[in-house]
Amino acid sequence: MWLVSGTGRTLRDMRVAITGSSGLVGTALQSHLTSLGHTPIPVVRSNPSTNEIGWSPNDDSADPAALAADLEGIDAVVHLAGAGIGDKRWTDEYKRILLESRTKGTTLLAAAIARCENGPKVLLSGSAIGFYGARGDEELDETSTPGSGFLADLTIQWEACTAAASDAGVRVVLLRTGIVLSKHGGALKKQLPLFKLGAGGTIGSGDQWQSWISIDDEVAAIAHLLTSDLDGPVNLTAPNPVTQADFADTLGIVLKRPTFLPIPKFGPKLLLGSELAENLLFTGQKVHPAVLLGDSTFTFQHPELEPALRAVLGR
Repeated sequence: MWLVSGTGRTLRDMRVAITGSSGLVGTALQSHLTSLGHTPIPVVRSNPSTNEIGWSPNDDSADPAALAADLEGIDAVVHLAGAGIGDKRWTDEYKRILLESRTKGTTLLAAAIARCENGPKVLLSGSAIGFYGARGDEELDETSTPGSGFLADLTIQWEACTAAASDAGVRVVLLRTGIVLSKHGGALKKQLPLFKLGAGGTIGSGDQWQSWISIDDEVAAIAHLLTSDLDGPVNLTAPNPVTQADFADTLGIVLKRPTFLPIPKFGPKLLLGSELAENLLFTGQKVHPAVLLGDSTFTFQHPELEPALRAVLGR
């Protein structure tokens, strides 16, 4: 049931379908929405229960009409599904999987939503700040042009797949997410063992920018966007990006561990492969969340890195 107040729209008992519901953000989002009085509905690939929706995002023969029938009566969709960018080496085959796991599912979902008679009025579709490419010290916000390279090309195609929903009059928000800080997953979880041993430090030059966001602000922003009037790209990053060297120093301070050991490029490149390491570790973007900062009804809980790390690590 929609409720309208003088400070903007809010919603109670909202039924929100979530793809990628078992991932880091999806799991936290379900808990957050439940705490707000909404009803998250996981969209799963196999054996859906009575409180779930089934779909086959990688099946070229999947029928949008069948998925549309299951989306009737749903208020909004948060689309977070996609193969993990840093999970495997970027072979040609895995790069194909990364792309198709995003474009096929998004195309199917947008087409299904467009077919609904009483279906979702909002689609929050996953995206990433990889859209901007490697831009050095350039200040980037939602008005910035797309970059170049594999991640930028992937993200451009990914976002374009929402067109059927927006053409049907559905409000579409593109969630351009940065590095999500959580001890339960993502880049931070992978870094923690090394840093706790006192063996963490600057990667490469350390000058590369890291645009991050705490898991609490990530899910709060997504919940906010469900009921706001915003559409189009929205950067889900904290207001204060930092260099990798500053990130390492701050994490060391929070963990009370030294961070004087530099990590040369050849180590991560051997472990991850040259292209993946270069894109994820040795280049970055200085991204600002201009849209959220311009929205007076949203406030970041963790705009600065050190308090954010202390919050997510319980320190």
